[in-house]
Amino acid sequence: MLSHVSKFSRYCALHGAALVIGAGLSHGHAASLITTQKLDWETAEKLAATAVRICARQGYSVTAAVVDPSGHEQVVIKGDTVPLQSLSVSYRKAYTAFSYGQAFGKNTTSELIAAKLTGPSNGALNTVPEVLFIPGGATLRKADGTVIGGLGVSGAPGGEKDEACAVESVTALKGDFQ
Repeated sequence: MLSHVSKFSRYCALHGAALVIGAGLSHGHAASLITTQKLDWETAEKLAATAVRICARQGYSVTAAVVDPSGHEQVVIKGDTVPLQSLSVSYRKAYTAFSYGQAFGKNTTSELIAAKLTGPSNGALNTVPEVLFIPGGATLRKADGTVIGGLGVSGAPGGEKDEACAVESVTALKGDFQ
């Protein structure tokens, strides 16, 4: 039995057609495929777990979420006694740090807020699904500055405490982002 490639090659030979492998990839044409880098699941899990442990050492039970370059949750680690809303809030902080950190070159949700990148004074951007301008999110970057995701932490008594845990976790594992 002939394979599909063999059948196609035979058809081309019989009908005078050329079989071209890799067409469109040379002669200065851009490739039709792109490659996106993201953390592997083990590193993403380690990053979230480290943030939860850092906060736990300070007496805070939190949830930590990592989003990948598509903006989807890659990992969620939930502390033992966190309120239910910390699940969605940690994701939204990670998403905001990732998407707006990438767009505006900021590294945390606090930096976005300080730069007044929260949108119009009526808070319209806060009505966009998944966006949340509250401290507690950190943008994940490779050494060359390429954004590869976001980390959000929620559950400590104050976003600045959440963000401190997120930033400390990112700093501790930054070498694993290469």
